Amino acid sequence: MRLGTHKRMAQTCRAQGEGSTQRRTIRKTLTRKLSGDDFRHPLDQQNTALLRALPGFSTLARAAVGSVAEQAMLLENVGSCVRVGETQLPKMHRMHTEAADILGLDPAPELYVRQDPQPNAYTLAVSGRTPFVVIHTALLELLDMNELQAVLAHEMGHLKCDHGVWLSMALAMADGATRMPGLGGLLATPMQDGLLRWLRAAELTCDRAALLVVQDPKVVVSALMKLAGGSPSIANELNVDAFLEQARSYDQATRSPMGWYLRNAQTRQLSHPLPVLRAREIDRWASSPEYRALVGIAE
Repeated sequence: MRLGTHKRMAQTCRAQGEGSTQRRTIRKTLTRKLSGDDFRHPLDQQNTALLRALPGFSTLARAAVGSVAEQAMLLENVGSCVRVGETQLPKMHRMHTEAADILGLDPAPELYVRQDPQPNAYTLAVSGRTPFVVIHTALLELLDMNELQAVLAHEMGHLKCDHGVWLSMALAMADGATRMPGLGGLLATPMQDGLLRWLRAAELTCDRAALLVVQDPKVVVSALMKLAGGSPSIANELNVDAFLEQARSYDQATRSPMGWYLRNAQTRQLSHPLPVLRAREIDRWASSPEYRALVGIAE
């Protein structure tokens, strides 16, 4: 998953203002062993089926993002990052392993921090290797510790749901993968629209994974809000409730036929849903019977 402006969700231990959260010390658990289908978004299910129905798409995807492309991404990301572990950024390591444990990922993916001014994170599963997650240093300046864990859990949601080769292909596309042999022609086809539509749906699924780990919808919404328009200098003035009201106003503005058309035109080429739409979706799912049953909240 990529974060970015319309692509994904880090660490400031200072106190936050309205709508903020403090790092909790309680151990969070789920009521049963988790499977990806327990929290997969309906649009993810629908668009995965549509991709699989495209003749030859799976074969083309695996050929385009094969061992050479995978190894190139691996070397590019791992070769210029700091690997997190028990003796390297241990607090982050503990948050990371806790998230993996809640989601039932064993072993946990490797975690790397990369120097980059763009607040972003992504995951990649390379054949024959432990999957890994990369977070950019800009996230560590923008988000608090709870929000960082939400980001890590979001990335692990891709792994839990086996988003696999299509996610790798989408990441390659987002990074200008036309430079890689074999991808240029493919990405110029209508398959690009299908892949982006699937990726936007997959992001909604992974926001749910983030919520299952942090178990507070305001944490996830706060991360999305900061990615939409946050900075360290104004973090203590941002208000989660106001951002959710903004999301509801966006819904109102797009209910007309013209609004619906403009929203689709606005989002068609994005790799991620708009932040306000993601905030609305996670706020709704937090009240659903499915979520409440998974985290053990009585009706």
